[in-house]
Amino acid sequence: MKEFSNRYIFIFSAVMVVAVATLLAMAATLLQPQQLRNLEIEKKKSILESIGIESTRENTESLYEKYIKELYVINKAGEKIEGVDAFKVVIKDEQKKAPEQQYLPVFKAVLDDGEKLIVLPVEGKGLWGPVWGYLSVKSDMNTIYGCTFDHKGETPGLGAEINTRPFEDMFIGKKLFESDKFVSIGVLKGGAAADDPHNVDAISGGTITSKGLEKMIADCISKYSDYLIKNRN
Repeated sequence: MKEFSNRYIFIFSAVMVVAVATLLAMAATLLQPQQLRNLEIEKKKSILESIGIESTRENTESLYEKYIKELYVINKAGEKIEGVDAFKVVIKDEQKKAPEQQYLPVFKAVLDDGEKLIVLPVEGKGLWGPVWGYLSVKSDMNTIYGCTFDHKGETPGLGAEINTRPFEDMFIGKKLFESDKFVSIGVLKGGAAADDPHNVDAISGGTITSKGLEKMIADCISKYSDYLIKNRN
């Protein structure tokens, strides 16, 4: 009787494990399209935020179609690469490749007043995990028009402040180059001078996240240097 009881428990447990695993697999399969859709909308929303356009879930698609006029991929030499969907390029995957083999997405935007911008993605590491975002650059290919940053797990009130408007607004008007020399944008502990064209204030108490964001911008945007210099107006 005891042997029968043990066998019953084993069979019941095995059946339950298989049943639960099957249900979870089905749920994941059914939910995947919606999850991918949510990620697509969030990405488009972030791109719009970098050019100063606020959107909701309901109007993100229409605003993206209105303002983003062209997108394509380039290589480190600034040359266009045909046959690659810029929107589907995953930056963290590209960063695993040699610089010369990476796909670099470019999003071209035109505002209501006719101003032309390009939007460039950035991704790096903060204190507790990934940080990422988008920088929009004016047609001089040097001046920051706007930006948006986000993170996976930075500390609320400290490193998480990279995702706030006061921090992001400090980048507006900053310069990426001195003549043809790429210098990027520094994030300085102790603060940057008001007229400093290349630096912003670091987050108080969030030094590691701030320096991670600084490195992210330098590493990612430097790959676009040739493209930016070649396409200045």
